Amino acid sequence: MAVSRFSQALLVLFCHVLYSSASFQPALVLDMAKILLDNYCFPENLVGMQEAIQQAINSGEILKISDRKTLASVLTAGVQGALNDPRLTVSFEPNFVPVMPPALPSLPTEQLIRLVRNSVKLEFLENNVGYLRIDRIIGEETAAKLGPLLRENIWTKVTHASSLIFDLRYSTAGELDGVPFIISYFSDPEPLIHIDTVFDRPSNTTKELWTMSSIMGERYGKRKDLIILTSKRTMGAAEAIAYTLKHLNRAIIVGERSAGGSVKVQKIRIGDSGFYITVPVARSVNPITGQSWEVSGVSPSVNINAKEAVANAKNLLAVRSAIPNAVQSVSDIIRQYYSFTDRVPALLQHLESTNFFSVISEEDLANKINYELQSVSEDPRLVIKLTQDHPVIIEEDFEPENIPNDPAFLTNLVDTVFKVRILTGNTGYLRFDKFGDVSVMAKLGEQIAQKIWEPLKDTENLIIDLRYNTGGSSASMGILLSFLQDPSQQFHFFTLYDRIQNTTTEFKTLSGLPGPPYGSKRGVYILTSYYTAGAGEEFAYLMQSLHRGTVIGEITSGTLMHSKSFQVEDTDIVITVPFINIIDNNGECWLGGGVVPDAIVLAEEAVDHTHEIIESGMKVVAFDEFDQNPCVSFCMRNVQINPIVHIS
Repeated sequence: MAVSRFSQALLVLFCHVLYSSASFQPALVLDMAKILLDNYCFPENLVGMQEAIQQAINSGEILKISDRKTLASVLTAGVQGALNDPRLTVSFEPNFVPVMPPALPSLPTEQLIRLVRNSVKLEFLENNVGYLRIDRIIGEETAAKLGPLLRENIWTKVTHASSLIFDLRYSTAGELDGVPFIISYFSDPEPLIHIDTVFDRPSNTTKELWTMSSIMGERYGKRKDLIILTSKRTMGAAEAIAYTLKHLNRAIIVGERSAGGSVKVQKIRIGDSGFYITVPVARSVNPITGQSWEVSGVSPSVNINAKEAVANAKNLLAVRSAIPNAVQSVSDIIRQYYSFTDRVPALLQHLESTNFFSVISEEDLANKINYELQSVSEDPRLVIKLTQDHPVIIEEDFEPENIPNDPAFLTNLVDTVFKVRILTGNTGYLRFDKFGDVSVMAKLGEQIAQKIWEPLKDTENLIIDLRYNTGGSSASMGILLSFLQDPSQQFHFFTLYDRIQNTTTEFKTLSGLPGPPYGSKRGVYILTSYYTAGAGEEFAYLMQSLHRGTVIGEITSGTLMHSKSFQVEDTDIVITVPFINIIDNNGECWLGGGVVPDAIVLAEEAVDHTHEIIESGMKVVAFDEFDQNPCVSFCMRNVQINPIVHIS
């Protein structure tokens, strides 16, 4: 027969820990082994134990210890170390007299009533929060005997609470067969739930514990919040309740890790000696986790000093009471503003069916809603977050500025807003830091033609510097895009859908431009930086999408434009909702997140890098084009380049 790890450990213990003095009878060890074999709740760990001990005895190298208490300590260390079970202890107590406390059901009814009243406390706190403290879990038989009293004074009253703090911090005793009733009280009648499996080694029987289809009185049910308080003293049946309700996702545990007791422990005399061994004779296995609260205890959801548990539970319940209104508020905002109208029904249905059991703070709530919305919408612009700052409604002002019609003023305004130069190699340079309103651009049409496009019309290449462009009107992008296309061809640039106005606008090549168009034949290079945002990012994205320009510089800021931010009712949570979609000529909606340049370089080096590309006649290609073009790939083998830039 194979020798278990425990048997090997005992063999080493009995053979190599030697004391030169009077020896004890080998029968002590054999008797202890038999007790373990007949009673220890993990018999599978004892395979081969008797054979190993008998082998040690036959070898003549049996342990010799004169002091009995020392021997008990050595045996305890050996057994605990071998089985990794701190509940196994050996003691030398020649005068020990077992005392069996009377079973509760056998006590007179009056005494039972006093005991229950002394171990149960119920009161109602602010906002109709129930507080129930139970210091002893009574068993099924006792509960049946005191049924009317318990129903009228405890369980029926608790059902009227809006939420409940269930205090088990001082519960150190109880009976395991009382657990199913309490679990049932906090559950629905159907379906029945398998809550525990208990194996009893002396009888070699297994018992399954299930919720009950009918109980005395009304149930608290599974809809209302339940907080369970635990401490280092919480033990036994109370641990079984906390562990089960936690892993059924029915209760949030607040406080300290519980004691880690046992289902049932017996102190058994070893033969006729004065030695006793304490053995766990039964074990619990939770059907959900496959593990147990025994030894390790119940770990709290919110780990906090037991003295502070009640105050923390009150705060937690205040957070959780705000969840329904917060979710409804988020749903209403999405319904009214979200630009992807086809996704709204699925988002609202998903929010309605989401389980917020794990939420224990406003930050948790914000993260949970954000995660759920992202999983359905796949839209990074739709954001939920917790902020201590006062939320601001982010709106874009599309109203035209009050600009006088004075030609000199208009010319000076164009000179101030737009920077135009001719660089070396006859390369045009255009910088502006904001896209103006369409009506303003129309008013400045004559000056723009004279001061911008006339000087740039004969350049061989054009640099459009958006490194400091922070946004503006997206609608005015159509004007600039029209200047960069052949006016004889009608070209679709992008589509803008506005959820608030419920309008869809298509932007195509404009006819009758106020100045000479730059056309579609010459090279255009867009410079970006981490500060490039809003309409500046959108323009860079569209130039890539239209294959009209090369973007050089840094990844743009990823600023969420065309969005509104709202504070969620009675919380510090803010939801940011995009209300405009920009759809490119391929039918793809740009979801922000920053534009990745075709050539990534530091912003301050972008102009010089552009000149290098122009002068060498190099072409910057996208990664996928490079990978899919075997000719380009072959040619590149002998070309030394920046690893981020692909050249052909």
